[in-house]
Amino acid sequence: MAIKITCVIVDDEPIAREILESFIKKTPNLELISSCKNAVEALQIAQTEHIDLFFLDINMPEINGLSLAKIINNKSQIIFTTAYRDYAVEGFNLNVIDYLLKPIALNRFLQAIQKVSNPTNASLKTSQKEENNKDFMFVRADRKMVKINFNDILYIESLGDYVKVFTNNNTVITRETISNFEATLPSDCFIRIHRSCIVSISKISSYTNEYIEIGKKAVSISRSYKEAVLQKLAQV
Repeated sequence: MAIKITCVIVDDEPIAREILESFIKKTPNLELISSCKNAVEALQIAQTEHIDLFFLDINMPEINGLSLAKIINNKSQIIFTTAYRDYAVEGFNLNVIDYLLKPIALNRFLQAIQKVSNPTNASLKTSQKEENNKDFMFVRADRKMVKINFNDILYIESLGDYVKVFTNNNTVITRETISNFEATLPSDCFIRIHRSCIVSISKISSYTNEYIEIGKKAVSISRSYKEAVLQKLAQV
């Protein structure tokens, strides 16, 4: 008997959820646990049940798919289902199983499921994570590639087309997106608390339901990220 793969759909579009539900019904080795309309619902399920696979939309209100993936990626496998090509790099930096563009065809869906069902997939994913287990990154700043040690980062702020990285030693400004930083930084050490801000968990001196303090700097927690942020900090 084939082993059942428990799965959850997370998408704010009812039609998108219905299509995936119909595909899952046609796939004998998939067992649908829940179909969620937002990331908050999915987080609640992830905390109470073991889920093998998430079908995860990216552009959603409140907590987006990339932020949710950072939280659940160590426990579950992920297939992104989105209408946008722009996030493919961030998706694969998170070692997701596949990246399905809407409208999703059944044959393309089944190809993605084959990757999940492959018994070598788990060891491959572990190998990829170990390979990417670096403690630094290089960013372009001042016409050169500048090394940033993760342990030196205090927090990161988005400034339109640029990102400002505040470290123990200096401040680095680079033409980059904050989503790319989020996909590269280790999820157990950093947390996104706002669309334009990521903080180092180890550098947090105190926090409330409204803001986080790093030294003398107070950074607001946005309403859409609040629940996920407070849940993660409570587990530290």
